[in-house]
Amino acid sequence: MTVNEQSAQDEQTGKALTGERAEWLEVLGKHRHFLRFTTRELTDEQAALRTTASALCLGGLIKHVTEVERSWAGFILNGPAGFPDFTAMTEADRAKYAEGFRMQPGETLAGVLAEYAEVAARTDELVGTLPDLDVAWPLPKAPWFEASSRWSARRVLMHIVAETAQHAGHADIIRESLDGAKTMG
Repeated sequence: MTVNEQSAQDEQTGKALTGERAEWLEVLGKHRHFLRFTTRELTDEQAALRTTASALCLGGLIKHVTEVERSWAGFILNGPAGFPDFTAMTEADRAKYAEGFRMQPGETLAGVLAEYAEVAARTDELVGTLPDLDVAWPLPKAPWFEASSRWSARRVLMHIVAETAQHAGHADIIRESLDGAKTMG
């Protein structure tokens, strides 16, 4: 069976998703699984540990990917309104942003993973129900985006997949540095 012949169930309508939408859900689900899998059998303390020269920890990566997915899914629906003007961020804004890469006191791995699952379910519903994957919006103001650039919903989904896959790789290195566990191999 080819990927195009595979289908995913749209929970809201009960209809089987096929073709491109099923492919988006399949690849996104695969990379989400790899990211979540790096946290298996860890304590909250282990999930908050920095194990490399990077400032990243496993729980912080899950938090970051959750926020990325939430923000970009919001962009698909509402355009750049939910994003700050990245060209005008203050030091306080940057410090608050950096907190999103770390587990904060009182946060648990279970809580971080549950929030990620909720966001993922909303994104999956959006993929299944969005009338047109070609809907496009201007990008938020940021030094890394070309002025007047626009992204379609499809392009945003590519970005979410890329971000998830990239951070799943980071998570794998962090986990291997923590206790030798690997996602694959």
